[in-house]
Amino acid sequence: MNFSHRFGLMLLFCLAGGFLDLSAQEPSRQPAPATNSPASAPTLNESLLLQLLTAKLQTDVVKERGELELRLARPWQPLPLPAEPISIKILELPAAGVTPQFIARIEVLTPSRSLGVWQTVLQAKVWREISVARVPLIRGHLLDLADISLDRRDVLSLRSELASPGPEDARLELTEAVPTGAPILTRALKVRPVVRRGQFAEALVSEGTMQITMKVEVLEDGAPGQTVRLRNFQSRREFRGIVQNENRIIIPL
Repeated sequence: MNFSHRFGLMLLFCLAGGFLDLSAQEPSRQPAPATNSPASAPTLNESLLLQLLTAKLQTDVVKERGELELRLARPWQPLPLPAEPISIKILELPAAGVTPQFIARIEVLTPSRSLGVWQTVLQAKVWREISVARVPLIRGHLLDLADISLDRRDVLSLRSELASPGPEDARLELTEAVPTGAPILTRALKVRPVVRRGQFAEALVSEGTMQITMKVEVLEDGAPGQTVRLRNFQSRREFRGIVQNENRIIIPL
């Protein structure tokens, strides 16, 4: 084997060995260390926004009317938050306050700065236990004898004031029919009259130690404390008196 032939074999061997060395020394590909991504940073998302808004409006606006429930009528883009506490300030509400759907202008704040001002469209409900009729109730029915129960309802859409059960129920009667399941409204109640139109009663006029009684005809229904029209049984003259009880009416001087 001549010199050129041996040199060629050596060169081929060196090239093959070098290639193998480079392959063996190639570093393995390990996963890159985890870094904090923007997705893991704290944000003011829809859930947190509703929580802050509900607490603020419950305390400042709804108060004791019931338990407030809010939903966003439009999507909310999560807001990146700094590493400090945040709060919500209500800048503007409709004149009617919290309604079934309303627009609120809000500001998101930290102790050091404002993060911005937004206008949000909100849907609301206010839940509360109210008195409802379990069976149809007729006009003139006494409230303390009526078949009613308490039911949890959204009261925000009710425009009339709701009746609240209390110790005066025995003195109240219905002024209108109430269907099954309907709420008992204040407008549908009145104090039960103790004197009725066409009834005769005793009227009392007093001044100092002097007292005069007379028989009068009652011209309209009246409950204790109410003023009713009367007619003198003998002279037929009309005047007014304050109902004291079912038998006596006071004539003010």
